[in-house]
Amino acid sequence: MRVRASFLVLMTLGLAGLAAADRAPIVETAIVDGIIHPVTSEFMRAAIAKADADGAALIVFTLRTPGGLLDSTRDINNAIIGAKTPVAVFVGPSGNRAASAGFLITMAADIAAMAPGTHIGAAHPVNGSGEKVDEVMAKKMASDTAAYARTIATQRGRSVPLVEQAVTESRSYTEREAIAASPPLIDVIASDVPDLIKKLDGRTVKRFNGAAVTLKLTDAEVRTIEMSWPQRVLSAIAHPQIAYLLLTLGTLGLTIELWSPGAVLPGVAGGICLLLAFFALQVLPVSYAGVLLILLGFALLVLEVKVTSHGLLGVGGIASLLFGSLMLIDSPLPEMQIGLRLILPVTLSLSAILLFLVTLAVRAQAQPAVTGESGMLHTPGQALTSIDPGGVGRVATHGEIWTATALEPISAGDRVVVTAVKGLLLTVKRA
Repeated sequence: MRVRASFLVLMTLGLAGLAAADRAPIVETAIVDGIIHPVTSEFMRAAIAKADADGAALIVFTLRTPGGLLDSTRDINNAIIGAKTPVAVFVGPSGNRAASAGFLITMAADIAAMAPGTHIGAAHPVNGSGEKVDEVMAKKMASDTAAYARTIATQRGRSVPLVEQAVTESRSYTEREAIAASPPLIDVIASDVPDLIKKLDGRTVKRFNGAAVTLKLTDAEVRTIEMSWPQRVLSAIAHPQIAYLLLTLGTLGLTIELWSPGAVLPGVAGGICLLLAFFALQVLPVSYAGVLLILLGFALLVLEVKVTSHGLLGVGGIASLLFGSLMLIDSPLPEMQIGLRLILPVTLSLSAILLFLVTLAVRAQAQPAVTGESGMLHTPGQALTSIDPGGVGRVATHGEIWTATALEPISAGDRVVVTAVKGLLLTVKRA
């Protein structure tokens, strides 16, 4: 019986081994398109963890980015280095690039690949707060980032001088220049992800810890990993133009709420927009001077209606909004800029809305009161009885019957106007 049981166990293990051997290898793929920030880091680290859990043979990140935060880049690279699954970073399709933080991520991958007509590089660090840094601090930032890049390049067997120049001199490289370097900066040139998987089949890859892994990708099952909807929303918010719109709309909403307390909706919507804008501005190279100029512009436009300035405050408010919008994002990258096609319509529209709303508020304050004794003055009515000079009678006004006196004779049925109110006694005259 023991022999038979052992035989059954061996048969079961053998069948399981054959099934595992016959199973098609798994290749996970994910697209990273946009700025490198905490949301991107969370997505890439989760994708690597999923590939490890699925026992994937390879995970491929299609990367196209103008750059991003160095802290998020380090978190991503740490996940790549510690992954059980070999990680490939593919810069593509044609016409795209992986600059700045994207360059460092590409260099940290087990396999660095590019599509024809793409480029990488320009990894010189900049201050994310938008503030100017002195020469000493700038050198320290560049030196620290260069040392980090050299460590990655050395361990990955890539060209250390070229990697360092990408950081210290903001050099960029085409796919041909990258693969022709000695040693090369990248491993493969492929037209797309399927072509990359085909070219990597049977290739031996050296992991960060020095271990060698042969990729077996024949008839691989390709699975796509996508961002969750909260990640997609937060990633979209962290775009310079979206952050700019949220900042301006949030400030407008709170301004309207301050003008008309109790409206609720403008205040709630404005608060939400501002909080989302502050999240986005945390991961963008923002100039605080630009933010202050935008807020000053709102204040000047409000004061234009309150203070007689003959239009000077209004012009100053519009100019402040315009220059603040132009200065809001402090980055030389075109993808990070807020274009005039967005700034001009938003600035002019907000200026017109603010001036219109403040004008309505001032007009409303200038209107006479419509309640209490003040609300009774100058209201029309009709005499119900005759009223002798200095005597009293009754009049109908304001939907009620009142006791009234007059300084002139008034006959029953005459149209009258209230001129004064003293307690419950009205003083009237003929209309």
